[in-house]
Amino acid sequence: MFPSPISRRTILASSLGLGAAAALAGCSKDTDTSPSGANQHSSATKGFPVRIKHAWGETVVKSPATRIATTGWAGQDAVLAIGLVPVGMPKATYGDPSGKGMHTWVADALAKLNATGDKAPKLYDETSDTDAAAIAATQPDLVSGLNSGMTKEQYDKLSKIAPTLPYLEKAWSIDWRTHLRTIAEVVGKADKAEEVIMSCEKSIADALAAHPDVKGLTAGMFYFDVKKLSEISVYTKGDSRADYLTNLGFKAPSSIQKLSAESKQFYTTASAEKADMFNDVDLIVCYGDPKTLPGLLAKHPLLSKITAVRKGAVAVLEDNSPLAASMSASALSIPGQVGPLVERLAEAATKAKA
Repeated sequence: MFPSPISRRTILASSLGLGAAAALAGCSKDTDTSPSGANQHSSATKGFPVRIKHAWGETVVKSPATRIATTGWAGQDAVLAIGLVPVGMPKATYGDPSGKGMHTWVADALAKLNATGDKAPKLYDETSDTDAAAIAATQPDLVSGLNSGMTKEQYDKLSKIAPTLPYLEKAWSIDWRTHLRTIAEVVGKADKAEEVIMSCEKSIADALAAHPDVKGLTAGMFYFDVKKLSEISVYTKGDSRADYLTNLGFKAPSSIQKLSAESKQFYTTASAEKADMFNDVDLIVCYGDPKTLPGLLAKHPLLSKITAVRKGAVAVLEDNSPLAASMSASALSIPGQVGPLVERLAEAATKAKA
């Protein structure tokens, strides 16, 4: 369902069956990013109705949403973070070792809100496509797919169920702050969003304070298909993973900035024959098996031309682990995962400085 070589793990959501992913870029609340050139939010949305401009037009929310069904990636995280329980959400089949269909941080948030058992959100399977019937069955007053690849056809279909929020500009990417603020706006809890953001920022600051050596390094999020090492895939600026590295204090290397400017997708590829173009990347972050992937990269005759690979400055996030899932950051995943994540990155960063 996604263009090769990007597999389901690279989107980090088994629930991402909303059509082929289009280009995406992070955006702030006041950034002019809609296709029409208008701001995402109207200038007068302190009260209701709230008008949200997005990729497929504009959605009007006449009163604070209370029954939100989510689709795509981490939509439920934003809803839960401001203290609401979604009526329905996609089943998580990536980064969920428990097999219960939700990430640990989601399960913890539900428990704190006393939303377990019969009070828990309905789970639906989005492995191959949205389940409009299951979403409709939850009787939502809002459908949120801010971090999705929702097509116009799917948007039209879901909009017949309830006001629907697709991605704001480009598919599969929204900064976690913007995601949270947008949800908070349509439920009338803007102050709560800022409170949560401040808490997450403190978690990030604390993690970085414990590992000051990462400061000043360049870093990039890569994907290596061990069955097709003739190509190197890199996540472009605007992708939530690439932007998270920037949030963590790393700089975007010139090579990735250049590729990002040339690409309209959340990732791009380069031939392994041009691997040395990434010599300005101090630290490589990627998914894989920590026992095998570093060795495969180090022994590959072309990939070994990359300075970071040669030095072993490669932070491997074990595929399908909670840590890998947290790389697409959310207001819920950051507090519990940013510490271990920065520690993993710092381990590889020491080799970059060797």
